[in-house]
Amino acid sequence: MAEDEEITAQPEKVTRIQRVFINLLDTYSSRNIGKFLSNCVVGASLEEITEEEEEEDDSKSAMADASSPKMKEGTFQIVGTLSTLEKPGPDFAMETYCTIPREDLLMRLLECDVIIYNISESPQQVEEAIWAVSALNEEVSHFEKRKVFILVSTVMTWARSKPLDPDDSDIPFTEEDYRRRKNHPHFLDHINAEKMVLKFGKNGKKFMTYVVAAGLQYGVDGGILHSFFKMAWLGEVPALPVYGDGTNVIPAIHVLDLAGMIQNIIDHVPKLRYLVAVDESVHTLEDFVKCISKYTGPGKIQKVPKENAFLTKDLTQENIDHLLVNLRMEAVFVKENLNIRWVAQAGFVENINSILKEYKQSRGLVPIKVCILGPPAVGKSSIAEALSKHYKLHHIKLKDVISEAIAKLEAIVAPKDAGEGEEGEEEEEEENVDFAQDLLDGIKESMEQNAGQLDDQYIIRFVRQKLKSMPCRNQGYILDGFPKTYDQAKDLFSQEDEEEEDEVRGKMFPFDKLTIPEFVCALDASDEFLKERVINLPESFVAGTHYSQDQFLGALSDYRDINAEDETVLNYFDELEIHPIHIDVGKLEDAQNRLAVKWLIKEIGKPRNYGLTDEEKAEEERRAAEELIAKEAMEKAERERQEAVEMAEKMARWEEWNKRLEEVKTEEAELLEAQSVPLRNYLMTYVMPTLMQGLNECCKVRPDDPVDFLAEYLFKNNPETQ
Repeated sequence: MAEDEEITAQPEKVTRIQRVFINLLDTYSSRNIGKFLSNCVVGASLEEITEEEEEEDDSKSAMADASSPKMKEGTFQIVGTLSTLEKPGPDFAMETYCTIPREDLLMRLLECDVIIYNISESPQQVEEAIWAVSALNEEVSHFEKRKVFILVSTVMTWARSKPLDPDDSDIPFTEEDYRRRKNHPHFLDHINAEKMVLKFGKNGKKFMTYVVAAGLQYGVDGGILHSFFKMAWLGEVPALPVYGDGTNVIPAIHVLDLAGMIQNIIDHVPKLRYLVAVDESVHTLEDFVKCISKYTGPGKIQKVPKENAFLTKDLTQENIDHLLVNLRMEAVFVKENLNIRWVAQAGFVENINSILKEYKQSRGLVPIKVCILGPPAVGKSSIAEALSKHYKLHHIKLKDVISEAIAKLEAIVAPKDAGEGEEGEEEEEEENVDFAQDLLDGIKESMEQNAGQLDDQYIIRFVRQKLKSMPCRNQGYILDGFPKTYDQAKDLFSQEDEEEEDEVRGKMFPFDKLTIPEFVCALDASDEFLKERVINLPESFVAGTHYSQDQFLGALSDYRDINAEDETVLNYFDELEIHPIHIDVGKLEDAQNRLAVKWLIKEIGKPRNYGLTDEEKAEEERRAAEELIAKEAMEKAERERQEAVEMAEKMARWEEWNKRLEEVKTEEAELLEAQSVPLRNYLMTYVMPTLMQGLNECCKVRPDDPVDFLAEYLFKNNPETQ
């Protein structure tokens, strides 16, 4: 390419407010690019970075500016599309759109100064990107000011390029070689989109088009490497898989460095239209996986067939293609002409600590460290077990830790088959064997001198090693019933590189922030309650434990004596301002300790991990559905029972009412009968005889007016007048 293309064009006077469109703002790459630009002042990359600013940037986390939701004055205004409406749009975006007609989308694009189409993660967006650049090109004559179109593509459009020198495959490709690039078969649409974008930018200064071929993107919440981070963090496999022989070189770039490059393109508007976005590293797949395994997981890798990659649910076909590519690339133009504040210029391996820190922060992967203390039989282990299941933490029991540590030492000193190896490795292995043997001898001697009990120095050594193991550093732990004394706690959680004690005496002594618990739970109950609980334990449970009568009473007495001193283990945590959560189990009246567990869950808060897997979500939904069905069935049965009870009560009341009604009627009839006897006797004696005679006479005569006749008859024949 001509030399004049390698220089930066003199930029126009920068508009202080620039509106930037980015597609799919809810995906990994576009979201982080949008976040970064929303915190960048327009034209900031045109200013030279001073040494003071470099030191200041180094002292800050790379996530600080990219994740800040506050909008600075003069920053890029971000708008864009979303892949789904199920989740709310990002807080840094001024406007977001989802599934709008293309006529409306074109109007939104015309309102913007910069249009960024990211097809590095979403092959489905290639067709829309081609439509967008074509539609904008047709509207060039109506542009009031210059617009910039940036296509974020992938180095996979170079995957099958022939080496520059057949005899030396280590010579890297640069931006100058873009016309020689040959795409991976799965990325044919991507290279066609690149060609289309470059074609529309050839003529005219009002519509500038750029293609950025990005390497494998990492950083912040993971990108393609997220599946390896998750596998390592969960600790479910003994070794992380390396697909194939792992010697393939993968061009890569931190996603925030990619965002910084896009910021420079917007500000500088370079003449060179095709740019390569890769860091300075030459890392193989094995380098990436080994680094993740060392700093996050088991520390081991295992080479497996390439086809095994398809068994990983988190990896798509495009992801696998990126992981298996073998390509050396160098961003010469970017290093020489752009003003990027690099986050990981040297590459992934050299910056693993900061990358791991921002990954854990963005994913909320903060370990939960809990210590549960209390007298014997108070329920420490059952509560610890419940909490470890709820939070998916490691339940650390003293007996298990000691057994595991001794087993590891015995495995080290066990004779191994002689095999080929480097001289340095053999010497180091011999030193490890000698050290392990000395430690085992010390343990044996300690147990012989202490009636089978192990010295505190060995217990503390093994527990500290356990707390510093990668699983406990990742997820956290529930430490069950240890330490028991102030001195044990001080030795266990002290910094190994502790300075002179005289300097810190009287002040807050140094402690190991990596292992110190975040929450301390102090369980307690009265001696009577604890004795009653042990008495009621099944014999099968008590057998072989320290809950036999003599052992339990001795252990309880020792616990009370230790905690009656001025310096107790709880005082130690109080001095560090880790104030214990006190729970009196005896007052809760809950044999299963469910109330204590609920109390602690409320104090500790929500789990800090990846959340439920798809299988666990399905199981949770199934369980919830079953519980709902069972609840509805119970409610229905209860309603039917209540209705039956109410109906029975109603029928009983109805029968009682009818019975009482009959009794009232009978009483009334009897009362009327009793009251009518004198009246009836009077009528039969004095009225009825004369009245009957008058009626008989009336019937014989049959007068025209029978009533008058009867009245006349009664008047004439009244016995009293006669």
